[in-house]
Amino acid sequence: MKKNKITYKSSGVNYSVIDPLKIIAQKQAQVTARKFQEPFLTPYEKSRGESAYLMEYKDCYIATVIECLGTKNLIAEEMRKITGKTYYDSIAQDAVAMIVNDLITTGAQPFVVNAYWSVGNSDWFSDSDRMKDLTKGWADACMKSGAVWGGGETPTLSGINMENTINLAGSGVGIIKPKQKLVDADNLQENDAIILLESSGVHANGISLTRKLAKKLKKGYKTKLPSNRMYGEALLTPTTLYVECIKKLLEMVKIHYLVNITGHGFKKLMRAKPKFSYIITSLSKTPEVFTFIQNNSGLLDKEMYETFNMGAGFAVYVSKNDVKKVITIAKSCKIRAWEAGFIKSGKKQVEIKPRNIIFESDSLKVRL
Repeated sequence: MKKNKITYKSSGVNYSVIDPLKIIAQKQAQVTARKFQEPFLTPYEKSRGESAYLMEYKDCYIATVIECLGTKNLIAEEMRKITGKTYYDSIAQDAVAMIVNDLITTGAQPFVVNAYWSVGNSDWFSDSDRMKDLTKGWADACMKSGAVWGGGETPTLSGINMENTINLAGSGVGIIKPKQKLVDADNLQENDAIILLESSGVHANGISLTRKLAKKLKKGYKTKLPSNRMYGEALLTPTTLYVECIKKLLEMVKIHYLVNITGHGFKKLMRAKPKFSYIITSLSKTPEVFTFIQNNSGLLDKEMYETFNMGAGFAVYVSKNDVKKVITIAKSCKIRAWEAGFIKSGKKQVEIKPRNIIFESDSLKVRL
């Protein structure tokens, strides 16, 4: 490792420790599913390890997921000292997006989102401007996603959470109806096209690394990007909500698979179980915030693409015949999409040809 190089691992996030834990948890959870007995409600075990877990109920599937924001709100707290804005309206959208963007990968439409906001000291909630922005932002993001804000929990966890911080997390429930709208990896076929949907920025992954980088910069979050935008402002661009776009796609196109590109970056393109090679032949221009991060952290291309979304926040897998339709529908939702590559039979891996990067299957062990 180069001296002073900043990596995700050195920032405190080590997937080589986290991922094996996920496998252990899935094995224990699988035991509970085998013992589950309830009329009209059946665990859909093929979804184990996917972004959302499914239960079959009569003429539909019910999808559930739990997610957290991570540490992006810590950037908001620092930027407030600089600009006076709370940023918690967009932070709330980030948190809700982490939930609903995972739910929709199964073909589900979100209908309930619950909030979990834990603090180290309940005085955190006494800031009226911050709370106004947080609650309104959460409600707005739910409405944009077609979901009800169902409820929440606000524990004060002194000794677990730091005094002046909040941990934003939540759960979501969605429904797949009719069952034929289920997006399942069994639908993947050789020569399917991979279409990438543009991200708004870093979204909410790789944030620990971006925060560590800010400490290294002489002007911290106030450091200007080539566009004259502050680094901190660029990081706080709210996460894209893909719900409306995916809903339209499901109504008009046969979707073979969907991936929310979050943790693990482009490795997530091979999340499905089938042994295919996922070949990326076309990338969009790298957004300036990622170029800035790479230039100042010393990360290699491969490390960037396994940490960040690099300008592509979602992947849609369809027949080659449906590519133009998908791109047109995405455009109608004001989301840029492009045909980025294809699937072929062979070794399970992701190959990013323009960057000469290959991610082997054994580097992504997040499911049974």
